Amino acid sequence: METGGVREDFKSGCPINLTLEVLGDRWSLLIIRDFMFGNRRHFRELLTRSEEGIASNILAARLKALVERGILSKADDPSHKQKAIYSLTEQGISLLPILAQMGAWGVEHLPVTEELGIRARVLADGGPAMWEAFMDELRERHLGAPKRSRGNGRSVADQLQAAYEAACRARASTASSNIADETIVNYLDHDTRTASEASATSNEPTGVSRSIIQSS
Repeated sequence: METGGVREDFKSGCPINLTLEVLGDRWSLLIIRDFMFGNRRHFRELLTRSEEGIASNILAARLKALVERGILSKADDPSHKQKAIYSLTEQGISLLPILAQMGAWGVEHLPVTEELGIRARVLADGGPAMWEAFMDELRERHLGAPKRSRGNGRSVADQLQAAYEAACRARASTASSNIADETIVNYLDHDTRTASEASATSNEPTGVSRSIIQSS
């Protein structure tokens, strides 16, 4: 039922409130993020590749709700008759600028990791023009829209993936360097201790020396 144009199951007709009532739980936007930036379209990959470790019952409930709200669609996967494939609708795709702004805010104010924050940095640098181009790519992938010419440039999805992989390589290189530095320090510490112990042993009086010292 509606009262004054507002459905009775919503708290108010404020657009921010209504959006939060649809998307304001912890998991819904993270699931949409994985559709957009991870190209995860099946239940199993959404479950097993979740950085935040979503539980299967929560994932199932959120997917069902997002389909009911028209943000996702669900169909049989033509490549696997026992699988369902999920797609972003136009409503879902139009959330991209919100996620881009949330990512930019997180990079600015919170302790993000470099590899998980790099896509947000790239999108923030690219601005609305890049967001529009990325939404067109999502329409091609999820809605079957005709491909647009990109000239000789890479797709936004490819740019984001390349930036992510570069950040992962940089982190791995830094970790390897830190391990090497720690190994060297431990080796030097071991040599220093060994030398000190050897010096202490060489300075300790022998049995004859102790006898002379004691008799004097």
